[in-house]
Formats: sequence, structure tokens, C-alpha cells
Amino acid sequence: MKKWSSIKEKAIVQLSISGIVAFIGGWIFTLIHAPIPWLLGSMTAMLLASRTKGMTFIWPKVLRDIGLVIVGYSIGLSFTQDALADIVHHLPYMLLLTCFIILMCACIAFLVTKLSGIDYPTALTSSIPGGLSQIVVFAEEVKGIDITIVTFFHVIRVMMVVFLFPFLVFHLPFTEKEITFLNEHSSSDVDKWRGLFPSIILFTVICVYAGKLAQKWKVPAPFFLGPVIAVTILTLCGLEGPEIPSSLLDLSKFLIGGYIGLLLKTDKLANKKKMIPLAFLSSFLIICTTLGCSVFLANQYNLSYVTSFLSLAPGGMDQMGIIAYEVDADLSTVASYQLFRMLLIYMAIPPILQLVLKWRVKKSASK
Repeated sequence: MKKWSSIKEKAIVQLSISGIVAFIGGWIFTLIHAPIPWLLGSMTAMLLASRTKGMTFIWPKVLRDIGLVIVGYSIGLSFTQDALADIVHHLPYMLLLTCFIILMCACIAFLVTKLSGIDYPTALTSSIPGGLSQIVVFAEEVKGIDITIVTFFHVIRVMMVVFLFPFLVFHLPFTEKEITFLNEHSSSDVDKWRGLFPSIILFTVICVYAGKLAQKWKVPAPFFLGPVIAVTILTLCGLEGPEIPSSLLDLSKFLIGGYIGLLLKTDKLANKKKMIPLAFLSSFLIICTTLGCSVFLANQYNLSYVTSFLSLAPGGMDQMGIIAYEVDADLSTVASYQLFRMLLIYMAIPPILQLVLKWRVKKSASK
């Protein structure tokens, strides 16, 4: 009993220190007026702090899930009937651009295989722009894939996307006039807090239950997609929930950022000198591909460049949703493109990997 109590106290201390470090990071990024300070700041602080020898930092997954529920609820509110009609209009280009991005990722994976000697199934799984946690879970279920390499490549890409895209959309000349800064809380934020209760209690229960149900059904990003789907259905049925205050969204960014910051672990990675540059090269090429596609999409549908960038960005739906809210992009369009890509990846990639693995087995047998 004493041993368990000691372990529990130690975990509480480690979590408290982690929270303080992440808060300092977010606070510093707020002071320097960085975009999305509570996401980037907490993530950077935890990434740097985790390199400290002799110190252990923890960030329970449940904290990230709480952040995802908040973001999922907020994005669900944006799916109105007009937004869904607009999404149907976008379907042809959703399919075309998603297939093109997946094809380019397959080519980049082939390049990574040639430069590193990594087997192609591992390189392909490392290059596919799906959600971090979902791709890692998928990789664990397929025999013959190096889960350490897959995790490392995806963490590098998520961090590059989360860092680069805010600076791109805030600083590129052709997007400056489109951006509405939401970092500073307006006086209406107080009114939003007052308007939350009591209806938010019902929506909280529904969102949490939807997340757990999605998790049970093995839906990708359950605590994000579950609330999105549930709130969308309620909104279309006429039961619209209260708007989320900016400070509560800052909390969700803080909870998600701290978790992402602790994901990058290089100690388990073999041949670091080769893998680290390759991970950055692969991520850079994928980001450039999606940037090019986003310019085409923006011109085709007369979208803002910010919305088209985030709709095709090779990051998770949750991170892109946070950035979309921060820069006042079209939330329903961003979430729709990200969701469509994830669903297509989950339908297309497993059969492709199975064919590649069978081909490797036959090739080995013939030798």
C-alpha cells in the first residue's frame, strides 16, 4: 500500500512539473505574439524539457482526449446544412486531390526506401499523411513494419506541420489580408462563458459518450470525430449548442500541445544520423506537395488560401482544426477534406500494403 502511494505521489509531482513547464512555454509564446501560442508554446516547452537528463515528464492521454473533445465540439457546430451542401459540391476535387497526394506520398516513400534501405511497407506507412495515433495503431497491426521508424517519421511531420503552417498562413504575402487574429480574448468571451451553462452540461455528456462509443467501434481519432459527428447531427436537427469561449479553446490547445511535445523519442531510433535528415526531407516534400495542391484548390473553388492550405495539410484533423479556428478559416471545409482523406487512406492503404507484403514474400521465396 505504501509503495503504491509513493508511486502515485511521484506521478502527481511529475505531472505537476510537466504542467508548469508547458504553461511557461505557452505564456512565453503569448508574450512574443507567436501564432497559436498555447499549442506551439506548450509543445515546444515539453519537447525541450524532455531532453533533460534525470528528469521524467508525463502527460496522460486522457488530458489530450479532453482537449480533442473541446475541439471536436467546436468544429461540429460549424457543420450547418449550407456547409454540408458546399461539401457535396467539393466531392470530385476531394477525391482527385486526395488520390494525387497519396500517389505522391507513395513516390516519396520509394525515394526514402532507396536512400535509407528501409523496407517499402515501413516507408509507405511512414509517408502516408494520416492522423499520428491512427497510423501508429495501424502499423502495429501489420506484421513486418518497423513501428519505431513509423512513429518517428509521423511525429517529425506533425511537428513540422504544426510549426510551419501557422507561420505560413500568418506571414505569406497573399494570405495576410485574409487572416483574423483570434489570439487576444475579446470582451464577448465573458458573455460566451455566461452563455455556456446550463446547456453545455448536456452537450458535454453527449460528446464524451460519443467519443467512448467511437473508441469502442475503433473509429479513427475517436474523441475528436465522435463529438464532431454527434454535435453535427444535433445541429442539423435544430439543437445548436453554445459557442466555445476563446480561453476554453486555449485550454484545449494547451492539453494537446503538451502531449505532442513528449512524443518525439530519438533514443529508440536506430541509425539516427541517416533517419533524422530523411524524416525531415520526407516531411518537407509532402508539405510542398500539399501546398501546391492547395493553391490549385483555392483557385478552383475561390477559397481562401488559408482554408485550402489547412484542408490539405498533412497533419491530423485535430491540429488542423485548431489552426483553422485560430485563423478564422472555414472549419467545415477543413474538417471535411481532412476526414475524407483519412477515410480514403484507411480504405486504400491496407490492401496496397498487403499486396506489397505478398510480393516481398514471393520475391524472397524465389531467391
